[in-house]
Amino acid sequence: MREQELIIYGEFEQGEILHDMAWLMSHYKQTEEHEKNAALLYSCMHRLLEMAGNHGFYGNLWHCYLSNLLVNNENSYSTACEIVGEIQGTINEAVLHDFEILKEFYDYDFTEMVETLGVKGFELILDYQCGSRGSKVYNTRIRDRICELASKFARDNTPSEMKDTMTAFYKEYGVGRFGLHKAFRVEHTEQGAKIVPILNIAHVQLDDLVGYEIPKRKLIENTEAFVNGRKANNCLLFGDAGTGKSSSIKAIANAYYNRGLRIIEIYKHQFQDLNDVIAQIKSRNYKFIIYMDDLSFEDFEIEYKYLKAVIEGGLEKKPANVLIYATSNRRHLVRERFSDKEDRRDDLHSGDTVQEKLSLVSRFGVTIFFGSPDKKEFQNIVRVLAERNHITMPEEELLLEANKWELQHGGLSGRCAQQFIDYLLGKE
Repeated sequence: MREQELIIYGEFEQGEILHDMAWLMSHYKQTEEHEKNAALLYSCMHRLLEMAGNHGFYGNLWHCYLSNLLVNNENSYSTACEIVGEIQGTINEAVLHDFEILKEFYDYDFTEMVETLGVKGFELILDYQCGSRGSKVYNTRIRDRICELASKFARDNTPSEMKDTMTAFYKEYGVGRFGLHKAFRVEHTEQGAKIVPILNIAHVQLDDLVGYEIPKRKLIENTEAFVNGRKANNCLLFGDAGTGKSSSIKAIANAYYNRGLRIIEIYKHQFQDLNDVIAQIKSRNYKFIIYMDDLSFEDFEIEYKYLKAVIEGGLEKKPANVLIYATSNRRHLVRERFSDKEDRRDDLHSGDTVQEKLSLVSRFGVTIFFGSPDKKEFQNIVRVLAERNHITMPEEELLLEANKWELQHGGLSGRCAQQFIDYLLGKE
């Protein structure tokens, strides 16, 4: 087979099975290598079944494997097509050349190979029924779409039809890790910052956060402007603990994923990698929120200076497809002391010291306050959550127990209300 003739799709991550299968397709008739080739085919079958278990694939696993390679291949064509769809230019001829080769792999009939090598059980690969239908790699929607893509490829009659099918997928879902996942974290490696998908993000929605209509509306308005390509601001959500600041950011990631929004979580000890992270995402056709949870600094910590330079102040302009959203219990982020405002012998310009610490928060154009609910608001949150979770308890008893709970578990907050409801559900 001609996998080495691929031009645009010449390099695949996890392409080992493809290379082994291509070898078998060309060499399985060699009698002197019969046992070795049979063992290699069994190895391919084993790896395809392991892939099915991890990814949750079903149907023709060979087709699913090939489809998975294509949807994750970030090349000049696929990254140009993401979000915007079909493009013009000579590159289309190179891509069509590749799909002529790829269609040969899709259409390959394994019957003769299996009979020649005497391999048993290969029919499991061609019609695999997945038991749990769960996936450790993708959310269910994306997993199903890849399986559907595999079936669609098998029905396409020509390489041109396959190319059109793939291009439509890129436009709808994107390509690679940024196309198929909504949230990411950063890992520091010897080669630099590595952006890694978060496979299990909480499926919280904005409506799940009871109350806080004004803060939520401000957050939605800023995010809407960003996603629609208008001017938008970096955003700081600050206020009391347990009031839904982090949940609101997660809900934003879920709400705008289908419109090309992605979220990257980064911690303050990783701020030295911020420029590397931005360099990796600035040319992609997605909108990225760099998310910093529970952001605050002691007066001896200097990481905030990295952040200041990245947000505003460095020579390189922050890309238009990147915003920074942060949550904090502190309004001014950097800890201040009364001594900062006093004349001290070791600081001739004490006012400058105070301004240095205040300058970080001023780089967030939108600041949104999340305050603890009062007693009445707390009780309303409890009522709504109890109704949503189908808890049947007399209201008077429910609120009495909720009041007892909050006195013993951190006071009035949305988090405390949710923990109380979880407690009741656990008792059931």
